[in-house]
Amino acid sequence: MEIIGEARTGDETISLATRLQPDVVLMDIKMPGTNGIEATRALMQAQPQIRILMVTLFEDDGFVFAAMRSGVRGYVLKDANQEELVRAVRAVHRGEVIYSPAIAQRLIHYFAVLPATVSQLAFPTLTDWERDILQLMAQGESSTAIDKRLSLSLKKIQNYVSRFFSKLQVADRAKAIIQARDAGLGYS
Repeated sequence: MEIIGEARTGDETISLATRLQPDVVLMDIKMPGTNGIEATRALMQAQPQIRILMVTLFEDDGFVFAAMRSGVRGYVLKDANQEELVRAVRAVHRGEVIYSPAIAQRLIHYFAVLPATVSQLAFPTLTDWERDILQLMAQGESSTAIDKRLSLSLKKIQNYVSRFFSKLQVADRAKAIIQARDAGLGYS
């Protein structure tokens, strides 16, 4: 293993990684300027072959899921010992996905015990009705089927759909379904 560069900010990280083409980038979430999640997104768009390992103090679900959506290949807490960190870097380099034990436990708990909260965390601005309709849409249900399942009129369903299209900033049903499925909805 060889360290070929070090950056202080997200913008420096993007620039340096683009120039040096490392196999693995160790990224933190909180950095001056562009944060680590945005820097990861930028690198993944420009240099998708670079693998990124998030090494950070932050273990709350919001940061973990944002990092996962940005394209990181692993998420390790800064309190990891040297052996764990080296193992994580090597795993990410091999193309594996790795999480520190504390993060892995949180993910297991989140997906096994709290599946109903996925839509609340992913779409906090949606009302319960909007979430329920989006969930059913993501499962492939038609408006007529949703009407029958939720005992709502088609007009009410259309109103809810129109409102959550605006909240999700999407123009049509297909784009809303893609966002919902990306967030883990629609799989029963």
